[in-house]
Formats: sequence, C-alpha cells, structure tokens
Amino acid sequence: MSKLIHKWKQISLIEEDIHLPNGQNISHTTISHPGAAVILPISSNGELVLINQFRPSLKKWLLELPAGTIEADEQPLQCAQRELEEETGYSAKEWIALGQVTPLAGFCDEIQHLYVAKNLEKTSRFDCDLDEVIEVVTMPIEQVNQFIINDTITDAKTIACLSKATLCGYL
Repeated sequence: MSKLIHKWKQISLIEEDIHLPNGQNISHTTISHPGAAVILPISSNGELVLINQFRPSLKKWLLELPAGTIEADEQPLQCAQRELEEETGYSAKEWIALGQVTPLAGFCDEIQHLYVAKNLEKTSRFDCDLDEVIEVVTMPIEQVNQFIINDTITDAKTIACLSKATLCGYL
C-alpha cells in the first residue's frame, strides 16, 4: 500500500509498505523525484563554468555545477542541455555522458545523470526559475580542487561529477 503525504512541484513524499529481502515488512517514507541532470561545462581555455547559487534550504550560497530536475517527457540529455543554457547562458556542441549517481538513496529515489559539456558557446538565454538566484563563475580546475579541499565547495553532486570526470580522463 502506498500513500501520498505531500507533493511540491515534481517532488512527492510517499509512505508505503515494503517487503524487505530479509523477510521483514516495514513502512518506509520516500521522497519521489523524477531525476536530474548535472553538467560539467568546460570552456575552450579549459576553465570550468560553475554557478554560485543561493540555496534557501541552507540559507547560504553554494558554489556548484549547473544542474536541474528532469521535466515530464524529457530525456536526461535534453534536461542537461536546457539547464546549461538556463543557468549559465551557454550551450555546448559536444556532450559526453558520464553515467549516474544516487545521491540520497536512504530516503530518496532520485538518480542524477552526469554530463561533460564542451565546445561552449555564449547564448542570449539566461532564464532562471523564480526561486533561483544564480551568479555564473569560471575558474581553473586547480582552483576548483582547492575549493573542494578547503570546504568552499561542499555540494555532493558537484564533487561526484568532478570525480567521475577525472577518473574517466576528461579533467
């Protein structure tokens, strides 16, 4: 049995009865999320394009990679392309899929799809949502790495995407 507790935008809080592999039956509450795309934009001079975004939940600014929620009938790559342009004002001619991460598996079913975006071009589209306050910043990977080390960058999706890109040889 499943029960909708609350819905906000595309996110739902659902309580359901689950039969576990060990034979136990439990009631589990899950945040149901349609998934997201995370984009690692790399400029022609090798700098990374990040956003400094005010996050109301934390009541502070976070330095992070552009990302966004997948809309209905949208594929992850389409979401990545749309979000890159909306949040940074850039489009990319080359897209490389890096796979996916599951950021909050203990209580959320969200899957984040990771992409590298290259051959960037500035566009006229910079169209944030009403609840998004964003500043676009560029910096070399060495500075980004230092910001991760000293906790200036703490955003998990950003750290995961950069790690995957590094391990795959794109950085």
